Amino acid sequence: MGYGIRLHVWGDYACFTRPEMKAERVSYDVMTPSAARGILEAIHWKPAIRWVVDRIHVLNEIRFEMIRRNEVSNKIPVRNIKAAMSSGEPLRQVAPDERQQRATLMLKDVAYVVEAHFELTGFGEASETEEKHYNIVLRRARHGQCFHRPYLGCREFAAHFRLIEEDEPLPTSFYADVEEKDLGWMLHDIDYEHDMTPKFFRAVMRRGVIDVPRFSSGGIVS
Repeated sequence: MGYGIRLHVWGDYACFTRPEMKAERVSYDVMTPSAARGILEAIHWKPAIRWVVDRIHVLNEIRFEMIRRNEVSNKIPVRNIKAAMSSGEPLRQVAPDERQQRATLMLKDVAYVVEAHFELTGFGEASETEEKHYNIVLRRARHGQCFHRPYLGCREFAAHFRLIEEDEPLPTSFYADVEEKDLGWMLHDIDYEHDMTPKFFRAVMRRGVIDVPRFSSGGIVS
């Protein structure tokens, strides 16, 4: 295992969309490992390291809220954009002609602790050691620095974060007294090395903590 950190993450709203829901957006009950990885990569990422999520602590009560809003049903294809750039012809999308209403079942008032570590990938320079990247992560997390604003599933739901120091106790979970809660099958991450295959695992929360298995371990299905 490489150098690890503990990150407190929270926000007003979140939506970790279930891929099986096509027409409407429906969030998982808790943050997915892939969403946690995205927050870590927003703070610090280089080709030399790979983030691995070990555990997710669910701090607040799981609460949902439904919203309905207007969206457009299509987006302009890239080939049309390139053609317009080449020809100089105007390109437009008329929103009233493509407007549709979509519902979103999202999470409200969320807070998590993400325990994770990183591993070297072998794609960095010789000077890029684990200790060097670890110190960079600590410095950036302590100062609230990030390459782009991390988000909770959807970019419109901004995430706040802070580093939990080694000698600092973890916040108490709302589910600390719940022995076990089965959250069903959940998206683990996308396997980019094998045709971008989505991987799923059975998420079980024990006293507010979800242990995230490794890709190479049992219990991961495509």
